Amino acid sequence: MPAPKPDPYAALRYSNYRYFILGRSFFSLAIQMQTVAVSWEIYQRLSANTKDAALALGCIGLVQVLPMMILAIPGGQAADRFERKTIVRTTQLLFASCALGMLILSRLHAPVEYFYMVLTLAACGRAFFAPALASLFPTLLPREALPNAMTWNSSIFQMTAMIGPALGGIIVAREGPATSYFVNIMCVSLAFLTFSLTVPVAAKTEKAPVTLDSLLSGVRFVFGTRILLGLVSLDLFAVLLGGATALLPIFANDLLKAGPVGYGLLRAAPSMGAIAMAMLTVHLPPWHKAGRVMLLGVAGYGFATLLFGISKIFWLSMFALALTGMFDNISVVVRQTVMQMITPDAMRGRVSAITFLFISCSNELGELESGLTARWMGAVGSVIFGGIGTLLVVLGSIVIFPEITKLGRLHELKPVEMARATEEELEEKIGA
Repeated sequence: MPAPKPDPYAALRYSNYRYFILGRSFFSLAIQMQTVAVSWEIYQRLSANTKDAALALGCIGLVQVLPMMILAIPGGQAADRFERKTIVRTTQLLFASCALGMLILSRLHAPVEYFYMVLTLAACGRAFFAPALASLFPTLLPREALPNAMTWNSSIFQMTAMIGPALGGIIVAREGPATSYFVNIMCVSLAFLTFSLTVPVAAKTEKAPVTLDSLLSGVRFVFGTRILLGLVSLDLFAVLLGGATALLPIFANDLLKAGPVGYGLLRAAPSMGAIAMAMLTVHLPPWHKAGRVMLLGVAGYGFATLLFGISKIFWLSMFALALTGMFDNISVVVRQTVMQMITPDAMRGRVSAITFLFISCSNELGELESGLTARWMGAVGSVIFGGIGTLLVVLGSIVIFPEITKLGRLHELKPVEMARATEEELEEKIGA
């Protein structure tokens, strides 16, 4: 008798999850539009000197990643000790306040340094928001729906990441950055309301006392689980070297002559590709060899980055960026599904915080790396260097983490054996 066909809409059949994904979409729209507005505004202020402008764009990533590196572990501990929904809602209020701050700074034409201060404050909020959000959603629907939910998480996030930059570019071009910040406030407010409608249904687990061992248990879990460490390391170094989005204002304005609308479209292109890949993935049978698929996806990301670097035609550049989104979507789905499937609920906040730190480092430090290398070798040279680096990372991962090539079907993953012990025994085993 043939196996029942997987339901591609399984997760969306739960109202709890629909509220969650709606709130996440509003928040993502706000972040994407804010990124377009603030990076374009800073670049325009400093565009008289391209090298200084490139470094300033890279510093946007630096001021955001440092607070998250410092607060990631406390943020994960908070997500495991306090109500995750409350943390998510509280941080939405902080994000709305930061958008208001940028609106005021833009209207006053304040110095660029003040924008960095507001971005730093928002990054502090993200250090608590990200692990709380990542550990909240598995409590909103049955475990068997998690792999399907991860695919929908990625596809809907990418959809907002496609709409947000394009919409942000149009708003900036027609009304200016200040109007974009105002729209951000509205989106974050809607996110606050929809997150409020979610009702966690998973049973509460006993919370261990706050100790140094408890704080570091997420670190030990990630570094003690080879497959998870390999996946997040691959993602970290590939995106760290291969990211080109920080330099998009330079490509759009100086190399492709596309203006702010073109910049918004370029920023949206990776998400267009990611949506196409996600829609394909959700309707196909589960991958038999997910690890090998991920390695091929990251390699494709590197080749697409090289294509973008050498392109001088706007639509070819759009196509190359769309390919980066398609290939990156594969790694996101694999990594996030593995993390959620093998991590016990009592530790999801701390483990999510560590994996979030890896990915934040890859994104924000990748922007800094792009800014620094662009200052030394130009924007095109920086992107080509990053694409080659990504391909070398794939080769290194195959050698250092052979567990990745052995990863099979994602829906068959189970919590690691250690997760069945008490938290104290878990920490002891991981520490060993």
